[in-house]
Amino acid sequence: MEKAKLSLTSTDENKLPSNIEAEQSLIGSVLVNNDIIDEISNIVNAGKFFDPVHRKIYEVIENLNNKGMIANPITLKNYFESDSSLAEVGGVDYLVKLTRFSSSIKQAVDYAKLIHEMYVKRELILISEGISDQAKDDQADKTGENIIEDAEKSLFDLAERGNFSQTFLKFNQAVDQTIEMATLAMKSDHGIVGVPTGLTDLDEKLGGLHKSDLIIIAGRPSMGKTALATNIAYHAAKTLQENNEKGSVAFFSLEMSSEQLSTRILSEQARISSSEIRTGKASEETLNRYIETSRNIYDLPLYIDETPAIAISTLSNRARRIKRLFGLKLIVVDYIQLMRTNTNRMDGRVQEISEITQGLKALAKELNIPVVALSQLSRAVEQRDDKIPQLSDLRESGSIEQDADVVVFVYREQYYLEKKEPKQGSIEHAEWQSKMSDIHGLANLIIGKHRHGSTGTVHVEFEGMFTKFKDLPKN
Repeated sequence: MEKAKLSLTSTDENKLPSNIEAEQSLIGSVLVNNDIIDEISNIVNAGKFFDPVHRKIYEVIENLNNKGMIANPITLKNYFESDSSLAEVGGVDYLVKLTRFSSSIKQAVDYAKLIHEMYVKRELILISEGISDQAKDDQADKTGENIIEDAEKSLFDLAERGNFSQTFLKFNQAVDQTIEMATLAMKSDHGIVGVPTGLTDLDEKLGGLHKSDLIIIAGRPSMGKTALATNIAYHAAKTLQENNEKGSVAFFSLEMSSEQLSTRILSEQARISSSEIRTGKASEETLNRYIETSRNIYDLPLYIDETPAIAISTLSNRARRIKRLFGLKLIVVDYIQLMRTNTNRMDGRVQEISEITQGLKALAKELNIPVVALSQLSRAVEQRDDKIPQLSDLRESGSIEQDADVVVFVYREQYYLEKKEPKQGSIEHAEWQSKMSDIHGLANLIIGKHRHGSTGTVHVEFEGMFTKFKDLPKN
């Protein structure tokens, strides 16, 4: 292959990973056949070229292509006639020389990938140097953890640039995906294509938890939000394990410790009250059953992060790390109001919550997985005779309601009725007991928003002793 003299800015640049011949061949191929741009546009851009001359040339090519104009040595001539950098490699004649290096579309794609590979390696060098400089700077206000978080984000972003999937789809491709999803749903035992929640009626209503969706589970304290979240997280992880699927579930617990959370899950699955274990009142038989259950779920692909007041940026970085290392199918966050942003906002908590929910939705789209986030409801619920929650009851409701794809309210009438016990022996007490008997152990999961389908209420059973939600028995 003929090699042309190239203009490099310094001798140090020669030490950086590059492939000049691949850059020449790719540009030459594009100048001969502009259709190649469509095939490589999601792999390379002007910024990924190493040689500054090639970078300039390809930038002009991109600009002409964006305007619907032909890019060839003739149309590029006017842009480079007086360019001193191009003069060093032969002037406008260099553009013609590059066309001699043209190749097929398939080879051009391979060259594009090679250029991208060299670019990634150069970026890795820059990232590592940046980490080193920050770590050495005693005057910097960043902690070691901040530097690590920044590095992780930089590495993940760099890794994602290697994903050559297109950001747009022709309509027929989108239709194919829709048909594929419908086929999978039909073939599924439960008729769902999303991550299963473990609650049959809820899965039927939602179709499971869908990729890229932000699902909000909201309720007043003691309604069972965390219990529902742990139920969903456990079932999703268990399904992955049973199907030998690669992937995991990440549970960000801002309120409970990992030990408390694991105790809950063990209690749910062993059907043993957690207080019985904690207080040492369990019999030997009960304890053995508890230990046996723990062995069965010991290797569950479930990762718990118990960082209090975690920032949305930190959560995102850690989620990216889990996906990179283990694969990631679902994120659960308990709960939004305990999160924070990295900036000290002066415009109030509402704007801060808005930034958090936008960040969670963006993360769901970026990682292409469902994100389940718990949210407290305002005290406005308690002020009404009708305690059934509604969208306006969401704390800082504007942003949460707007960013969420699905909002599910957890409502247990039993909780409120228990507080209204009349005097024993009275007629009212007898009526109260009858009502309590009717609603004992019942819970409503109210779908207040569903971007992909209808809203409505799902009736389930709640076992308070084991903090477990389950399907109602079918008559």
